[in-house]
Parts: sequence; C-alpha cells; structure tokens
Amino acid sequence: MQRYFAKDKIGDNIILTDDDIHHIKRVMRMKNNDIIEVVFDNVLYKVEITNIDNLELKILDSINQKDDKYPEITLIIPALKEQKMDLILQKCTEIGVSRIIIAPFNRSIIKLDERKEKVKLDRWKKICKEASEQSHRVNIPLIILENNLNFVDEIDGLKLICSTNEKDNYIKSILKKNREYDKITLVIGPEGGISPSEETYYESKGFKKITLGSQIMRVETVPIFLASIIRYEYTE
Repeated sequence: MQRYFAKDKIGDNIILTDDDIHHIKRVMRMKNNDIIEVVFDNVLYKVEITNIDNLELKILDSINQKDDKYPEITLIIPALKEQKMDLILQKCTEIGVSRIIIAPFNRSIIKLDERKEKVKLDRWKKICKEASEQSHRVNIPLIILENNLNFVDEIDGLKLICSTNEKDNYIKSILKKNREYDKITLVIGPEGGISPSEETYYESKGFKKITLGSQIMRVETVPIFLASIIRYEYTE
C-alpha cells in the first residue's frame, strides 16, 4: 500500500504536499475509494480517497505499527558530491538511521555555499521523505547542517569515530560491550580521512575510535555498512 507523509492535519482533514497530490493523481493514477497510508506526527492512518478531483481524504482508522527495537542512530558525515550524498541519505533512511548531521571536516573536498544551503537541505529532506515512504517508516530522519563542531557537546550515548589509525577496536566487539546504550553516534570522515587534530578533538568529547578492518571503503559505503551492522546486532 502506498504511503505518504502529511504536511498537516487539521481535525480529521489530512493535508498532503503538492508533490504527493501529483504522485497520487498522475503517477499512481488512483481513483475514488482507493486506500492509502498517511503518516502525521509519527501516527499511521489508513485513509480512503473519497474525491480524487479535489483529493478529499477520509480517515478510516489509525494503525499501530510495531517497529524493530534498536538504538537511535546518528551519523556525522562531511558534505559530499551529489551522487554520494544521495546514496547515503536514501539507503541509511531505509536502514533506519534517525539523524544525519553534515559537519565540517578539515579534509572535505566539498565546501557548502551558504547561498545554496537551503536548496540543498530541501533536496536532502525530500530524498529522506521519499525513502521513508518507500521503506514504510513512521518518521523521517532529521537532516542537520552544522558550520562548526560546538554541537558535539550536546551528543550523548555511545559515541564512535571511524579511524584508519585504529587497529584493534572493531565495531562488533564495541557493540557487544556496550549493549546498554539506546543512542549510537558514528563519525565518518571525508575521502581524505579525518585529520589527527579532529580525531583528538572527538576523543576529548568521549568518542571511541573504531576500525572497520584492513580494507579501505569508499566514504559513501561506510555509513551504510555501519548502520546495517547496528540493525543486525540489535534486531531480534
């Protein structure tokens, strides 16, 4: 069943975005009495289309969707080229990441232009919304742009940083030793890696260095790899 995220709900009146209305009418070619799923404020509704012309919707029922129990996953990543960023946003949303923070790194190749930040952020949010609908989530990951590292002070839970200098602390053993955490934050550096000064800074804020093994992965592979491991380790 097709799922959408409503932009508002006033009483029993569900309000969808113009893009979703276009998708229902022109792409899916739905008709009167067709049933869709709509999420608003983390609540899932079963909804009937009563008038396709004006897209009038009727709530039939609310659905209690039971999600897998695993820690809230936050990714801290650099700005990347469009194709790489799109892949991370889409696949990590499907896997179940809760929050993606785009932060500055010394060796980042891509530097965000402040004049274009809103356009990029809107595009990234749209990618996550569509991936959330496709994967039948009841929430959409938060996308946050940070221009400095002050935000790190507010992060709690299990905090990990991927380091090419670390040889012993594997993600699997770290997760097994820290099962009590309900939040996990992962720092993944740019193509040039995380600088020594950045590693030192994150370590001073309580982040533990981890290794992914002897093979070097592309930066866009690492978040997907790590998020998948966490889902596997914590999903019963």
